[in-house]
Amino acid sequence: MESSAQPTVPNTSGVKRPQYKISVTQSGKHLGDIVIELFPDIAPKHAHNFDSLVSAGFYNGTAFHRVIPNFMIQGGDPNTKDDSKINLWGTGDPSQTRVPAEFSKLPHKRGIISAARTNDPNSATSQFFLCVADSPWLDNQYSIYGQVLSGMEVADMIVNTPRNSQDRPNEKVSMTIEKINVAGSAAKQKAKPATKTIKGDK
Repeated sequence: MESSAQPTVPNTSGVKRPQYKISVTQSGKHLGDIVIELFPDIAPKHAHNFDSLVSAGFYNGTAFHRVIPNFMIQGGDPNTKDDSKINLWGTGDPSQTRVPAEFSKLPHKRGIISAARTNDPNSATSQFFLCVADSPWLDNQYSIYGQVLSGMEVADMIVNTPRNSQDRPNEKVSMTIEKINVAGSAAKQKAKPATKTIKGDK
């Protein structure tokens, strides 16, 4: 599998697409950064929810709790901040605000960011998954709201980390997410109240 990913969704709307840096660590080691952009022109509710959560520092300390080779990595559950709640990782927080489905004709290609959810199409919250391989069976069933611009080699490291029978990494893979400007430096912004999530495993 190629380690790089060319953005597959060009911006033809004229709407500015915000960018974010996901910094990934495992056992105290910095694995690298994944730079993504969101699609407010395609999935505005999901893009706004993610941006609000990033602004509040919600994702900092959460983990990629689910990794499936040749498929995807999933993270963003607030339960993953607490190792004592490991049996709840992936179930989310029932108090979190749900985001209505924003299905589109976009394909789940390698490098796509999409919203994790339960069987209810309108149950997406903070959890997201990043496709490390084309996954066409997900098309028109999950809300795509972003794509990777750089750092797919980091996603490949994450998805290939040793895991248990529940597809949970044997060693926790943590993240912090910050908004960046087009020049690549962290954007200064005031924290906003986080909108929260419910069960997110697909």
